[in-house]
Parts: sequence; C-alpha cells; structure tokens
Amino acid sequence: MTSDRELVTRLREAGVGRGDLAGLAVAGDGTVAVACGERGWVGSAGELARADEEIRPRWVTWSQETAQLLVARDVRLATCWDVAAAHRLLFGGWRADPGFVWAHLHGLPPDRAPSPAPAKRGGELDLFDAALEAAAPESPATAVAGGADGGGPAGGAEPAGGDAGAVGVDGFLRAEWVRGGWADTAERLVEWARLAWQAARLQRALLGDGAAGGRGVATVRSESTAELLCAELAADGLPMDADAAERVLAAIIGPRPRGDAEAAAMRAARDGAVLRHAPGGVTADLRSPVQVRSLLSAAGVDVPDTRAWRLEEFKDASPLVAALLEWRKAERIATTYGYGWLDEQLGADGRLRGAWTGSDGAAGRMTASGGLHNMPAAMRQAVIAAPGHLFVRADLGQIEPRVLAAVSGDQALAAATRAEDMYSPVAAELGVDRPTAKVAMIAAMYGQTTGHGGVAGRRMRAAYPVAMGYLDSADRSARAGRDLRTHGGRLVRMSADTTSAARVAARGRYGRNALIQGAAAELFKMWAVTVRARGAALGARIVLCLHDELLVHVPGEQAAAAAELTVGCLAETARRWAPRGDVRFVADVSVVRSWAEAK
Repeated sequence: MTSDRELVTRLREAGVGRGDLAGLAVAGDGTVAVACGERGWVGSAGELARADEEIRPRWVTWSQETAQLLVARDVRLATCWDVAAAHRLLFGGWRADPGFVWAHLHGLPPDRAPSPAPAKRGGELDLFDAALEAAAPESPATAVAGGADGGGPAGGAEPAGGDAGAVGVDGFLRAEWVRGGWADTAERLVEWARLAWQAARLQRALLGDGAAGGRGVATVRSESTAELLCAELAADGLPMDADAAERVLAAIIGPRPRGDAEAAAMRAARDGAVLRHAPGGVTADLRSPVQVRSLLSAAGVDVPDTRAWRLEEFKDASPLVAALLEWRKAERIATTYGYGWLDEQLGADGRLRGAWTGSDGAAGRMTASGGLHNMPAAMRQAVIAAPGHLFVRADLGQIEPRVLAAVSGDQALAAATRAEDMYSPVAAELGVDRPTAKVAMIAAMYGQTTGHGGVAGRRMRAAYPVAMGYLDSADRSARAGRDLRTHGGRLVRMSADTTSAARVAARGRYGRNALIQGAAAELFKMWAVTVRARGAALGARIVLCLHDELLVHVPGEQAAAAAELTVGCLAETARRWAPRGDVRFVADVSVVRSWAEAK
C-alpha cells in the first residue's frame, strides 16, 4: 500500500458514505479486509483508522473479536454493526458464531451448523463434523442471497488458487472457514468481510419488517457499539492502586500470608472468631450449610436454611449469628477477592482487567469477568484514578420504574417521573408513605403477590392501570410459554414447560421483569456509547459499566466538563430512546478521586 489513504480512496470510488454498511474482517497479523457488495480490498489497520475518521461508515463485524484485534493495534472504531449482537437481539440466546447465525438467516436447521470449536477424539473431528467436511465439494458454492445488488461469491467461479468457497452446497458455511480458515489468504479474508456484509443486510431486512416497531435498528446500532466499548474496557482496565488494595485486604482478612501454613492459621483464626460464640464443646465446619444449621440450632437459633437474609433478623440477639455474618463477608473476600485474585487480575500497570460482553444473552445486560461486576464494596477504596486524572461517576436514578413509565405509555406514571424522586408522587397517589410506595413499585415489576409487597402492589392497579396492564400481559405470555420482546426488540425466550404450577408462576414473574430490565439495559448502553463518543474530545474514557452506573476516567482539568457532558448525553439518549418526551430520566453525577467517595 502506498499510503494510509488507499482504503479511503477505494471506498469513495465505491460510493460508500457515512453510515453505510461496509463488511470488515481482521486477521491475527493485523491485515484488514473491507467489502461492499462485489467489491473488496485488503489494507492495513492504519488505512482502516483513516477511513473510519474521514468516511465513518458502519463497519460490519462478525463479533467483538474484530474490535479486540483492532484495539490491540490502537485502532478504535467509531461505530459498527456487530452481527453476533444483532443475532442475539433478533433470535435470543447466547450462541452467535458465524455458522449458527448464517443458518438462521438462510432458514437452515441451526443445530446442523458447524460449531466454531469441534469436539475431537484423538485429534480427529467427531463423526458429525467429519461428515460435514466430507460433504463439502471442491468447487465453490453458487452466489449467496445478500441483497439486490448481488453481493455474493462470483457466480460459480473458482476462487483464486482453486480454493473452495465459504458456503457449501448444502447452504451452510463450511466448517473449515468458521474454525479460522477464513484468515488463511487475502482472498478468503475479503470473502469473510463480504459474508459479514451480507449477513448484516439480511438482519437489517428482518428488523425492517417491524421488530419493536422499527426501534430494532437503533437498538442494534447501540448494542453493536457497546461491543466496541467492551473491547476497550477489557484492554484499558479499571484503575486500581495495588498498595491501597493490599491495605483493604489486610484490614479484612489479615496480611498477605507467607506460605500455606500461615494461610491455614489465618483461616483457623477467622473460624475461631465465630466458634468462640458457640455453646460449650460444639464445633462445625463453617463452610458446610448443614453443619452451620446444626451449630445454630445448638445455640437456640432454629432456621430452615442459613441464607444471609434469613439470619439478619437474629444478629442483634445472637452474637453467634452476628459473628457468622461478618465471617461470611471476610470469607468471600478471602476465597474470591483475596490476594490470589489481586495477583491474577491486577496488571503491573495498575489496571484491573476482565473480559466484557455487551449482552448476557437473557435480558441483555453488560457483563464482565475477573470480579469487575461483583467486587465487594470495600474494595472500591482501592479504585483510585491515575495521577492527573479523576473519575466522573454517573448513576441512573430509579431507572426501572422510569423505564416502565416509558415502555408502557402510562401517562400517570410518566407524570411521577418529573420529580427528582419519583417515589414521592407515587406515594401521594397511593396514599402511603415513601418506603411503602417503593415496595409497591418493586412488587409490581417483580410480580410479588404476597406479604407487604403484595398488598402494596395491588394498590398500583387503580393508580397506574396502563403500566400494570403492560406487566400483566408480559406475565401471561411468559406463563403460556410465549417468547417476549423488549422495547428495543430483544427476543426473550420462554420455555413452554408446564409441569409445575410453581415453575409457571416463576416464569411469569421472570417475563414481567425481563421486559423492564431488558429495556433498562438498552437505555443504559445507548447512554454509555453516547458518552463514549462525545467524551473522546475531552480525553474521557469509560472504565466501568456496572448495571446502571458509569465510571469515566478523565484528565483532572476536564472533569467538570465531563460531568456536565454525561448529563447532556443522558438527555440526548432519552430523546432518541423515548421520543415522546414525557418521561424524565435522571442521574446522580459526582467527580471523585476514589470510587469509594461516590455516594
């Protein structure tokens, strides 16, 4: 390539403009292939970065793996259409490898699609995979359906080098290709980009047929960009001060042990702090629920199980229970978030890293490994901004009830969202105090029908019939085993198993809540990717997405501007996500040096 503008020139010659779909594939060595219809080119990561900056097409990728390869080469795309993310939205579930997606889009049995990582016996393919390989012809498949402009492999022509095409005579993608063979040659790389482009066009057509009333396309775009953000979160990591983390751990579980013997002694000491409250001569393995229950019984505390919430009511009256609850907190940190976790997950650069995904495959929440989503609150003291930087912490307020108002179209509930604390007007409407109003709202969304929550929830029906009708409809559909779709178009699968009345009821409760959690996740990710885009000019980078909370790492002199920007981005997102404009969304925003300082 003569310059980093070569790909820009090729795309412009092909008439590709801002927002147009352009298939993209990236090999492990950084070679880039771009394809639009019959045309395709090979270039470098630098050329791709220039094309993204100057043209800004919507790059079509098979999955987040493409973004990971690019981020490793310091290329961060502005937008994309992630085929896997779109598939999970359209068809539900988690599996979204290219062969599986291709089968769905072409009406083929998905269970016959070749897996990306076949089971092997003695280094050989299993019988099913071997049969697929044997059925693959030596000549390429005919053109694949991909739109009116004929975007498929050249009709029947043998690819360069006598290579068999990506699609077999049975219509499935060939097993060799989905297992990495797509990157073997430049020609294959271009073809892989072209197939991604075709898949995106087919997905776009399905969304255009009415999924979520046309909102599906917008959702796919934000969900796809969220996958770009996930690749960046995994690469950047969460700033954490190693010395501060060690101090937090030492205060809870003791200093770092110098060997197995010392670790065992510290463990015994933690156990002893509980067992000293046991009746004389009684001992137990505190890690065994059965033995703990016997221990409690001997102390006069009879409980059907040893769940923490059940024990809470006894902690003031029983020193044994109080010590046991404190022991559990320390034990969780010692075994899951102790020194071993710190050594494994915290890099030498002071960044805590884990793998991120933009959707959990169910309601669609972002998830992370490495303890990033379940970190004990005490460890937040060690999450400290890098020198010269600060955090902007932004947390959506009362997001689920506000989302319920938006997706249900209940005007009375929408009116309540205009208050900073929407539970106050709800309480006035129900004629109860604020805590009871909050319980009523939660009971409505989670399907609680008994106890204090159930009584309060029944008052909601008269006050907010439209919202309750929306939730009840989801409940009925889920109980009947009918799949649901969120506000943004995500399919939430429902099993039709009706063997147990309790399971049917639980499925109904799951369905009513999944629609609210799913819609809230869609709103949150649209907000996050908007902050990602607008914050770039300030040097602001998102370093954590935790349920409804953003943690943005920003140069200190830009912190105030970044805080204001997050609020503006929420307003922008709300206008796009809930265009009626009758629901107010709020965020608690603060500028802090340590995550623990945020309230």
